Amino acid sequence: MRNKFLIALLFVITFASCNTVNINKFTNNELPVSERIDYLLSIMTLDEKIGQMVQIDHKGLIVKSDVQKYFIGSVLSGGGSDPVDNMPESWANLYDNLQNYALNTRLGIPIVYGVDAVHGHNNVYGAVIFPHNIGLGSTRNPQLVEEISKITAIEVAATGIDWTFSPCIAVPQDERWGRTYEGFSEDPQLVSLLGRASIRGYQGDDLSNPLTIAATAKHYVADGGTNGGRDQGNAAISEEVLRDIHLFPYIGAVDEGVASIMASFSSWNGKKIHGNKYLLTDVLRGDLEFSGVVVSDWDALRQLPGSYENQIVEGINSGIDLVMLSNGYVEFLSLLKKAVISGKVPQERVDEAVRRILEMKYKLDLFNNPLTDRSLITSIGSKEHREVGRQAVRESLVLLKNNNNILPLNSDIKNVVVSGKSANNLGNQCGGWSIGWQGERGNDFTIGTTILDGIKNGVSKSTNVIYSRSGKEVDNSNDVAIVVIGELPYAEFEGDDKNLTLSVADIETVKELKAKGYKIVTVLISGRPMIINEVLELSDAFIAAWLPGTEGDGVADVLFGKYNPTGKLPHTWPANISSGGSSETLFPLGYGLTYEK
Repeated sequence: MRNKFLIALLFVITFASCNTVNINKFTNNELPVSERIDYLLSIMTLDEKIGQMVQIDHKGLIVKSDVQKYFIGSVLSGGGSDPVDNMPESWANLYDNLQNYALNTRLGIPIVYGVDAVHGHNNVYGAVIFPHNIGLGSTRNPQLVEEISKITAIEVAATGIDWTFSPCIAVPQDERWGRTYEGFSEDPQLVSLLGRASIRGYQGDDLSNPLTIAATAKHYVADGGTNGGRDQGNAAISEEVLRDIHLFPYIGAVDEGVASIMASFSSWNGKKIHGNKYLLTDVLRGDLEFSGVVVSDWDALRQLPGSYENQIVEGINSGIDLVMLSNGYVEFLSLLKKAVISGKVPQERVDEAVRRILEMKYKLDLFNNPLTDRSLITSIGSKEHREVGRQAVRESLVLLKNNNNILPLNSDIKNVVVSGKSANNLGNQCGGWSIGWQGERGNDFTIGTTILDGIKNGVSKSTNVIYSRSGKEVDNSNDVAIVVIGELPYAEFEGDDKNLTLSVADIETVKELKAKGYKIVTVLISGRPMIINEVLELSDAFIAAWLPGTEGDGVADVLFGKYNPTGKLPHTWPANISSGGSSETLFPLGYGLTYEK
């Protein structure tokens, strides 16, 4: 009996010693990060490890305390997944609440929180919404892009969030793609230049700086090269084209030290990227020597073949480290655990993925500073930040036509008519990924200046600004009419468009005012080049304004000569669209007029 007691006591002592946690060994900043991670991996259970490999949308949590129960390693807010009142303080409260659950786990490993801050902290009420990337591509100004990302990082950090799913370094080759505006250009050299600048802005020189956040280069790879510009489609291209055009910006992103890369929903020659070990491991880890985190896109493993367990096995074994889920994390964790125990997913693959996730958390200094620095909240939407947004709008506008030097307009002009559905619509000028995933309509969803307001601010007190949405309410005149037309907000696959034609109402508004004798200045709000031939012919001047964001004063600055247009087209502008894409060129890549002096 005595021997049995001693054996039992020895077992208890041995078990206890194996599970004793020496917090100093993984929180001591004097120790190398690699040693701290080695120690953590040595004491983590399988449940704790696979929990680190999950990123769940906060609205997909059954209860918030599941972050603690299931050792969830990451949370996100997908497009439109906001706190109830969507104010900065509420975002900080949400973040800190979830973070405290993580800190109360056995090991207290903090979560890392991600958000689609793709043109400013665009989910949050009152944040500056900058021009979408296609507009920034027109600026060809890496210093400006870097500054925009610095500001975005500050506004994101002010709400506690550590990580943005940006920049998109797609190289769109077909403007019919609904995500065209998320890319900087069709030119991989320009995409690489501005993508690197954006990463520098987000991450700075040291991710432990509280004013920086982790960046994500996306969507790896060839999402901009799918047949017909179809979102989540198939890029039927050679490896030479894939490397020369679509992979090229990732070389710069990795060289810049980007913290993470997001895999693309799309396929390459029929095989989904999320299950393509050659691209995710051999090329990305081998050829490009990327050592950061590879994160999946939203529920993207579900698009792989076979059962859900097979999808998880294929995705993880192909090279996905962190799996983004809208919901269903309990099932995912159960199936991943089963796959590891059965040997379908090697333990080494799990340790490799968790090591990368932990390394990002250490770089972000989350073990020492896991909660929101609320002193930054007053910076959100500040005057200084909005001035940079205004400058970005100025530099992004491309002047395509200016007959008889009708522009710039004199700010002392006696009368000016402002017309078109997007002249007084903040939602239209912001586009998709602006508070809501697909964008918003109207003026009340956030703080900003419409183009109409910008025009009113830009003219003298003696100028009579007449607003007529359709142009039907004004009399015949030889005055100037500024007509703001174009696309309504959209994001991703809902924005795929086979024709790229202007709406009948837009064309009729221009025709109405032209028939009444007005000189026409057309401002096009769009996420890509469109088929504009008829309206271009009717216009005396034509400006491509892209999706300028919340600072409409920047458009007025160009119209009234406070800023001489410098924007250059980041895409070839098609004259028409055939079944195989654009077949004739209206304006070449790099085109853009300026005002004559």
